[in-house]
Amino acid sequence: MPNPVAPGRIAGGSSGGSAAALVAGLADAALGSDTGGSIRIPAACCGVVGFKPTYGLVSLEGCFPLAPSFDHAGPMARTVEACADVLRALVPGFATTAAPKPRDLRVATTWLDRADPLVRARVAEAAALLGARDAIEIPEPKGIYRLFQYEVARVHEGLFPEHQESYGEDVREKLLDCFEVTEREAEAAARTRELYRERCLELLEPFDLLLAPTLALVAPPVGRIGNDERGLLTQFTFPINALGWPALALPCGPAEDGLPASVQIVGRPGDDALVLAVGASLERGTPDPS
Repeated sequence: MPNPVAPGRIAGGSSGGSAAALVAGLADAALGSDTGGSIRIPAACCGVVGFKPTYGLVSLEGCFPLAPSFDHAGPMARTVEACADVLRALVPGFATTAAPKPRDLRVATTWLDRADPLVRARVAEAAALLGARDAIEIPEPKGIYRLFQYEVARVHEGLFPEHQESYGEDVREKLLDCFEVTEREAEAAARTRELYRERCLELLEPFDLLLAPTLALVAPPVGRIGNDERGLLTQFTFPINALGWPALALPCGPAEDGLPASVQIVGRPGDDALVLAVGASLERGTPDPS
């Protein structure tokens, strides 16, 4: 899918069409799916807003699964307010809230040191507006991806063996790897995920929210990222899928090549309204570094 913001750059995966349609003015709001970052990555690439809710908040009924315990659906729009409007339509009874004053928030940052220089600078500016003074290191979700792969294989085990030539080459390549994962490996990965969730909640305990880059870089050129490099795009998004926490991707100013950087606002499970409220406040107050 071409990126209307930057011809020759990717619009992001899976929900890239939704993000591109928003930028092109073809839609005021859209839906996206997010199993490893496919709401937030297109939002970051195209300079729009994307929200991955707490796991299970938005029903996935009628959606074809990818990896069920990682799958999320959520809204995309040009503003945080529009995303909140869509979420209220998706979740009857969902109530937004007013944003706390920055001095009343306890905000930490993570992963800034792994982002490109201008992306890091833009995210740091957003963090400063919220009074974030502490950095914590959210660990990588090591060993958990095997569970993701096992679930993918189970979704396709009735189709793939007889129809694998109908799959695209890159998808077929990934599925073959997924079918190598054993049930025992998946069970071990599920236990690892539970420990990972406990550890990350402990790290976040002194804080209300976590700020991170959505992507380490601006939208890369078409063809640069293959299967072997896909982790470059998902390194800051997949951990939040493994956790099931709410996360908002929000443009925060121009970075490398003049393309938009994106900050990711992350909360604890169930803190969707807080994440959206703080995102809306940040959206109103983020200066344009240009």
